[in-house]
Amino acid sequence: MEIRFESHDVGAGSLNVAVAGDASAPLMICLHGFPEFWAGWAEVMRELAVDFRLVAPDQRGFNLSFRPAGVDAYRARHMVADLNALADRLSPDRPFILAGHDWGASVAYAYAMAHPERLSHLIVANGVHPVCFQRAILTDPEQRSASQYINRLRQPDAEALLSEDGFRRLARMVEGFSAAPFFDEAMKARYVEAWSRPGALTTMLNWYRASPIVVPAPDETFAGRSLLDMPNDTFMVPMRHLVIWGDRDQALLPSCLEGLDRFAPNLLIEHIEDASHWVLHEKPTHVAAAIRRFVGR
Repeated sequence: MEIRFESHDVGAGSLNVAVAGDASAPLMICLHGFPEFWAGWAEVMRELAVDFRLVAPDQRGFNLSFRPAGVDAYRARHMVADLNALADRLSPDRPFILAGHDWGASVAYAYAMAHPERLSHLIVANGVHPVCFQRAILTDPEQRSASQYINRLRQPDAEALLSEDGFRRLARMVEGFSAAPFFDEAMKARYVEAWSRPGALTTMLNWYRASPIVVPAPDETFAGRSLLDMPNDTFMVPMRHLVIWGDRDQALLPSCLEGLDRFAPNLLIEHIEDASHWVLHEKPTHVAAAIRRFVGR
């Protein structure tokens, strides 16, 4: 499979985009999470290139895409606008398939809520609906404990800590959520190259700093406002929706899926027992097969 690279102006800046497959096939846009870039989807793209036109952008702040300054530039509405501009360029007249992992799933959910008419299918791999995630953090002590790293990544000194010793701690974030045999020296070198680009670590971390998700300390009684105070209608995803879930995820626990069917009436969840948060790397053939069955290809 050949992966080509394109640059697309989305109004606020330019996205670096990896492209594979036949331009006449159904379009699937694939969104990566933290601390990855387009290559988080590479193995799944190889599996699906026969059936789909696959487009995987480096999202704003990551790798070779534009990196606007300031925390506000990384609020979800801006990533949704980037995606909408890209989708309008690639598929102006036809709904498309949207897939996201980790933070990419958060953008995918936000886009699905804002532009439901543009999507034929929504696919999430080990990612969370914002209301379900916020509720899990506030009501499940284990999920609250597992999410404390978010507060650490929001601190002013996070860049300094994560970049020490050749990004040792950031690499450990990949390896620490599960055994990560896929994260060999060659892949690590590619990731360190992306993390080392001027200003990239700050803009990557600004995704966390801009997020409205509240993560109280483990023993804190939270009485403030959160996404749970907003009307549920704001968070509906009416299109067909597949969640692929690696059950060994140590960052996102099963409580994150509770109540998702209230927001997604056309929901299908496929569990992979022996996969972790990095399900795209660990089980690309399984993920691709699940996507084909779901889309009917």
